[in-house]
Amino acid sequence: MQAMIEPAATEGVKPPATTVGVIGWIRGNLCNSLFNSLLTLLILFALYLSIPPLIRWTLVNALWSSSGQECKAIDGACWSVVTQNLRFILFGFYPWDEQWRPVASIGILIGLLCYTRQRSHWNRRLAYLWTAGIGVMGVLMHGGVLGLSVVETTQWSGICLTLLLSLFGLTAAYPLGVLLALGRRSKMPAIKSISIVYIEMIRGVPLISLLFMSSVMFPLFLPEGITVNKILRAQVAIILFTAAYIAEVVRGGLQGIARGQYEAAESLGLDYYLTMRLIILPQALKIVIPPSVGILISAFKDTSLVVIIGLYDLMKTTQVTLANPEWMGFSTEAFIFIAILYFAGCFSLTNFSRDLERQLET
Repeated sequence: MQAMIEPAATEGVKPPATTVGVIGWIRGNLCNSLFNSLLTLLILFALYLSIPPLIRWTLVNALWSSSGQECKAIDGACWSVVTQNLRFILFGFYPWDEQWRPVASIGILIGLLCYTRQRSHWNRRLAYLWTAGIGVMGVLMHGGVLGLSVVETTQWSGICLTLLLSLFGLTAAYPLGVLLALGRRSKMPAIKSISIVYIEMIRGVPLISLLFMSSVMFPLFLPEGITVNKILRAQVAIILFTAAYIAEVVRGGLQGIARGQYEAAESLGLDYYLTMRLIILPQALKIVIPPSVGILISAFKDTSLVVIIGLYDLMKTTQVTLANPEWMGFSTEAFIFIAILYFAGCFSLTNFSRDLERQLET
């Protein structure tokens, strides 16, 4: 009888507040031992020493719209170096009165990327939308039709050049990398040898060397009077470099496919092309989504290296702004702003890869 009464009596009793909720989580994760408790206290003390001064520097004592001379008289951040030069940092030497055109192009690009994010939109219509969107962006940026004045590519700079190099670089490098991976695993000696030599040679040199060769050495081999756009040369160098790394990642995915998949395709009478397109590549590319996105993110950040060869991308326009005597000494604020822009791009790629992995999970 007593045994039957005790559970009923304790059924409505709640567990102690120190074992559930926030307090329970803190006790279980931050203070579950003497060492962890001391480590937690040290981290809290370090945050106490660092966060208040950081808030005072970034927000409380900062100036957002002032001259460089006024900024030199304060102890806070000078965000005016960004706000007062924002249009030049973002658009560089693109004509001042025509800067609505790159703004519209960037808006179209962001819209296309957001639409592409949904895997349910991956159909033939998406290819048409991208083709039309790229065409409209090209017309807006270059002009020459519909009453738009012509803007030469030498004036494309700032974020427009960064997005151009990264978008087309990543888009062209991925399929080229897949072809190189297939070529390296080919049973044809010539194709396999060419793929191996290309991959190993490109992966054996830094991107800066390829950019220098495209900018300095390549024009020396052209006939007199013939020139190739400097931006195009840098774009090709980025594509070739990224494709070599993508090829090795995809090759790892191909090696992870069981031999039974190939045998199943042969039993169905599928040729090499159909086997790869319908059975092998969908599985291999799904496996290597995380490392592939890592390579693409690295390539997106590496586009900033074109500053070495004198292209006015986002980094170069920022450096030109900081070369102005009025804004010298405020590089920290300017590069924090640039870092936020790069972080937004890399974080978007990371989120897209996570969503894609979730949608393809079986």
